[in-house]
Amino acid sequence: MLNHTLQITSAIELPSPDITIVEVDPWKDPRWESFVLGHSDATIYHHPAWLKALENEYHQRSLFLACQDPDGTLRGVFPLMYTCGLPLSRDPLTGPRLSSLPRTPLAGPLAADRAALSALVREALRRASVHSVRLQIKAQTEELNHGIEEIVRKAWRQTYIVPLAGKPGQPYQIPGGQNRSSIKRSINKAIASRVRTRPAETEGDLRIWYRIYLETMRRNVVPARPYRFFLALWELMRSREIMRLLLAEQQTATGSRIIGGHLFFTFGSTVTYAFGASHASDFALRPNDIIMGQAINDASVAGYKFVDLGEVPKGDDDLARFKTKWGAEPVRLYRYYFPDFPDADPSPDKKAGSAFVLARRIWSQLPLGVTSWLGDRIYKYL
Repeated sequence: MLNHTLQITSAIELPSPDITIVEVDPWKDPRWESFVLGHSDATIYHHPAWLKALENEYHQRSLFLACQDPDGTLRGVFPLMYTCGLPLSRDPLTGPRLSSLPRTPLAGPLAADRAALSALVREALRRASVHSVRLQIKAQTEELNHGIEEIVRKAWRQTYIVPLAGKPGQPYQIPGGQNRSSIKRSINKAIASRVRTRPAETEGDLRIWYRIYLETMRRNVVPARPYRFFLALWELMRSREIMRLLLAEQQTATGSRIIGGHLFFTFGSTVTYAFGASHASDFALRPNDIIMGQAINDASVAGYKFVDLGEVPKGDDDLARFKTKWGAEPVRLYRYYFPDFPDADPSPDKKAGSAFVLARRIWSQLPLGVTSWLGDRIYKYL
């Protein structure tokens, strides 16, 4: 366990006597959603529906902080959850943490002003200190620690964002002649192979997609999220029209079959790509291209300003190329921590190591049910 209580004794006083920090239930307190909907930096990951789905996944202890005026008006919110960390792990990124948020690419505090932001972060510092865990905040801003020297900023991965015109009715034009021609050929090939896109309509569609998702995670040697998590997203977010599972379906002589699907969130001015899956045996049918092309064009026609295609791990050049060909631009993300820890020493690409090659070979041979079971037990600690 971490021992850092004395280091932040002077950092837990509220910066203004006119504001207080309280715990709220975002699902039951309508002020949370109202504040999030009105904040320019809010993301889908601040929405009560995402927080509820995340809670349902592993029933972790949550800490939903709010900063309020004497009349009860919110001036800030800060979603956090406690994680127990992987057993015997000495890695600061996988040890016990108070995180905003676990298993989420981006979250962090939202505030109307600097005083409210400082109050929220300092209360999170105090809670992390009391429970002797590390504080982890995931954010896009470079200035979160301005005036709060206790938290240390570290550069994280880049997310890839497609800028749109933000004008309803305007189709998306892919920049760059070479990329445009390549994508057009791929989509035409999919159409010629009788592949079409459609939104998932039933839980049965979700179950079929989830098996493809398990195959994709096994192929990529990545633990899979449990089905109950996606079912919670389906039940909590789809009815609010802030989630869409867009499927690629091939028509055949005997019917149709789902060959892939991407899950998207819509919030504010942004459509966010979250999870994707496709059969490796169907790559030649270009399911990923036809889905992404449809999703980005739909977002443009609907008048959204951005499509966030998500993070790219360092060294995954193929994934970066797939995202940039749509006109996506890299944007740096950051992680903030207390207490600080030494950065890892530079090392060769893990995917080139013999241990990774062996792990990939073993993992790829496991039954899907086993990979799902293992993934579920890994994620519950993170």
